[in-house]
Amino acid sequence: MPSLATLGLLSGVALLLWRIFRSYIVKSPLDNIPGPARTSFWKGDIPALFHRNGWNFHDEATERYGQAFKFHGPLGAKGLYVYDPKALGSIIVKDQMIYEEPSWFISLNPVFSIAHMRHMTPLFYETTHRLRRAVTTQVAGGSSEVDILNWMSRTALELVGQGGLGYSFDLLEKDIPNPFGDALKRYLPLNFALQLWRMFSPYFTKCGPPGLRRFVAKFLPYSKMQQLREIVDTLDYQSRKVYNQKKVALEKGDAAVVQQIGEGKDIISILMQANMDASDEDRLPEDELIAQMSTLVFAATDTTSNALARTFHLLAEHPDVQEKIRAELLAVGGNDDIPYDQLVDLPYLDAVCRETLRLHPPVSFLSRETRADVVMPLSQPIHCVDGSIMNEIPVPKDTTVIIGIRGCNRNKAIWGEDALEWKPERWLSPLPKSVPDARVPGVYSNLMTFLGGGRACIGFKFSQLEMKVVLAVLLRSFRVTLSDKEIVWNLAGVNYPTVGREASRPSMPLKLEPINLA
Repeated sequence: MPSLATLGLLSGVALLLWRIFRSYIVKSPLDNIPGPARTSFWKGDIPALFHRNGWNFHDEATERYGQAFKFHGPLGAKGLYVYDPKALGSIIVKDQMIYEEPSWFISLNPVFSIAHMRHMTPLFYETTHRLRRAVTTQVAGGSSEVDILNWMSRTALELVGQGGLGYSFDLLEKDIPNPFGDALKRYLPLNFALQLWRMFSPYFTKCGPPGLRRFVAKFLPYSKMQQLREIVDTLDYQSRKVYNQKKVALEKGDAAVVQQIGEGKDIISILMQANMDASDEDRLPEDELIAQMSTLVFAATDTTSNALARTFHLLAEHPDVQEKIRAELLAVGGNDDIPYDQLVDLPYLDAVCRETLRLHPPVSFLSRETRADVVMPLSQPIHCVDGSIMNEIPVPKDTTVIIGIRGCNRNKAIWGEDALEWKPERWLSPLPKSVPDARVPGVYSNLMTFLGGGRACIGFKFSQLEMKVVLAVLLRSFRVTLSDKEIVWNLAGVNYPTVGREASRPSMPLKLEPINLA
């Protein structure tokens, strides 16, 4: 009698063969949707969609084919690339239960209220002042060139550690390697490069129990896969270390919790306490809580740190904008910490943050898969391959749908002919009527940067506060200018900079000049 592993393998292979057969025999309503020509049967458009230098493919496809077009997946599969606002409303709000995250994706949206942000603001300032002192020491050492991305990554990890986990990852005093931070920084570029493997992963998950698959994975002769396995092990080890320390404190009682960073008011402490108090049938297993910790740190670190790095890069390229922000900050707070309510309402600082997140969202696109047949509405009709006009798209079950975050944020039909320009001033006067009329379903500023609906990144308030505190402290301490090194931004799960197009290590050197405010 065949073993369970053999039966799993056979069922996975059978499902894969059926998907290939169906893509050729069964006519799909997507066949009539225009889109780029397929360059490979085996890989489809995936290598171009997920290439680190794939900006031109995305931009040219959105410009040529409009707000909804077809792309080719591996082995004859067909998918949709969408940034039509009405379609996005269906995907992330109205029909969000049909458009599920892909089977390889797990997400957690941490909830941080405004009251919690006010409570955390002094902690944010304390951490950022440690950052300022460390950078000042580095600049005083004789070199004005600083790897801004490295410091933003370390700061973001420390802030989410304290605000999200009640745990300190990094004292920001010395350039000491941090295993958790290093693993996070390596994860996204590597995971993005393995997209083709990830799309086949649902078939392999049927091949025996997880322990067997993990054992087999150790012997795969593919260096990138082994690097990813090593990174995942590091994240799991560090998360378990944090979890066990917090578990001991919670079991000791309130006095031990109050002594922790954040006084036990961080989201994981609250979640762990609620789980301990829950009935047996409602209690989550420890492995799931630990996985959520890793996801929380992962989701909140690279996105904000890379958004901050992009902002500093733009301010170095636009010194006039940098001076306007500095003048606004000095006029309000001098050299003192600016209270939460004043900081979040500073108009020019807010305009720079919004415009950066509009034109350069840290995440350019996300994927969904349809769990049932669904009809996707459109705000603008599509001119089909056969010459007909389509006002809505019948989308079959199991279709991959790419949500074009960057495409929607740069849509000229919404933002006007200057949509591709970085213009913070656009936020200082009423936006064009086309912006509210488009009804973009994003949770933030008519943008898709933080998504919307039930799966929106509610932690965007945390991210915004982090960006504004770091900018407020550093811009009153340093003038930022470009170095002589070429900075190239790479497409990935979270876009990241490197020195030159071929470098693999994320890095963004800029020059910092101390400002004497005395």
